[in-house]
Amino acid sequence: MSRTPIDGTVLVVNAGSSSLKYQVLDPVTEEVIADGLAERIGESASRIKHWYRGHDVEVEETLADHEAAIARVLALFAADGVDVADSGLAAVGHRVVHGGRSFFEPTLIDDVVRSEIERICPLAPLHNPANLVGIDAVSALLPDVPAVAVFDTAFFHDLPDAAATYALDAAVAEEYAVRRYGFHGTSHEYVSRRAAEFLGRDYADVDQIVLHLGNGASMSAVAGGRPVDTTMGMTPLEGLVMGTRTGDIDAGIVFQLARVGGMSVDEIDTLVNKRSGLKGLCGENDFRAILERVEAGDAAARLAYDVYLHRLRRYIGAYLIELGGADAIVFTAGVGENAAAVRADSLAGLEKFGIEIDAERNAVRSSESRVISTESSEVTVLVVPTNEELAIARQAVAVAGSTSQAG
Repeated sequence: MSRTPIDGTVLVVNAGSSSLKYQVLDPVTEEVIADGLAERIGESASRIKHWYRGHDVEVEETLADHEAAIARVLALFAADGVDVADSGLAAVGHRVVHGGRSFFEPTLIDDVVRSEIERICPLAPLHNPANLVGIDAVSALLPDVPAVAVFDTAFFHDLPDAAATYALDAAVAEEYAVRRYGFHGTSHEYVSRRAAEFLGRDYADVDQIVLHLGNGASMSAVAGGRPVDTTMGMTPLEGLVMGTRTGDIDAGIVFQLARVGGMSVDEIDTLVNKRSGLKGLCGENDFRAILERVEAGDAAARLAYDVYLHRLRRYIGAYLIELGGADAIVFTAGVGENAAAVRADSLAGLEKFGIEIDAERNAVRSSESRVISTESSEVTVLVVPTNEELAIARQAVAVAGSTSQAG
C-alpha cells in the first residue's frame, strides 16, 4: 500500500473513558485527511464513525477495549488503501488533560513520562486514566511512530502566584498539589494567537479575554501573550456554568450534602460533574434546545440561561479589571462560535466600557474568524473558531522533529 496519502501528517488522539476521537491532518497545510469517533467502547453496541477524504463509513460492532477500537480504525484505513503503520506518519499527538506540576510543554512519551502521567492521575481521575489507555492502545499498534503528549494545563503553568494559589492551609496545599492548573489551554493558546494574527498585531501587544464556550466552558485573561488568570481550577469543575458541571459553588454545599443528605463522595462527584450545570437546572444541556425553549417561554430554560449569563458577565467584568481593559474579547468553541444570542447577551449594556456589538455582524454564521463589534467599539469583539487538533498536531510534529534531529 502507498505511504503517499498521509505521509508527513499527524494522527491526533483524544481518548475518553469509553470513546476515542481521532483525526489525521497535515500540520503545515491544515488539511484534514481523516476524522473519526469510536464510542461506547467496552459495551455490547459500540460504534465507529470514520471519514477519509470525503468517504463516510459507520460501523456498529462490539469493541472490547481501546486497543480493539484502534485496531478496527486501522482496518478502516486499510480498506481506504492506507497502511497507517507504514504510511509515513510524522507523529501521534495525544491530548492529555492534566500535566500537574511536571509537564508544561509537549513531551515525547517514553516509559518515564508514561509513569509520571499515571502518577498524577488523582488530579484528573475522570480524564487522565482514559488518556493513558489511549496512549497505550495506540503505542501497542504503532510502536515505531513517535508519540507526543500535549497537556491541557500547559498554557496556564506559569499563572501568577496570586491567581494560581488557593487560600487553603499552605502545607496541605503543598502536600496534595492543590493549586489552579487551568484547562482548555491548547484552545486558549491557539485562539488567542489566531486573534492577534487576525488583527494584524503582535501577540505580545494584545490584551484579550478568551471565552471557550462548549459543553465544558472556560475563560482566560491573556495579557500580552501570557495568561494571567483562568476560570477552571485544580479540576475542570470550577468556574463557568457548563453543560453538566456546576462551575463555582460554595464548598459548604458539599458538606451539607454529605452530612445532611448522607451522600457519598462518589455520589456528590457524579452530581456536580454530570447532573448539574444547565442539565441540572432545566434537564437539557444542548444549547440549541435550551434557546428554543427560552424563545417558547419555558421558565426553567430561562432561569438556566440567566444563571449561565450571570456567571459569564461576572468573569468578563473581573477580567476587564484584571487586565486594566482589553483590546479584544474572543468567543470560541461550539456555543461561542454558533450562539449569537449568548455573545450579544453576555456583552449587552457594556458600551460605557468601550464594548459595542454590531447586531448584523453578530448574526452572520460562518466558519471563518470574524469581527462582530461595531467600527466605533474601542474593544474589538471576535469570533475565532478553535482547532485543538491542529494545535496538537503542530506541537507534536515539532517535538518529534526536534527529537529525530537531535538523534
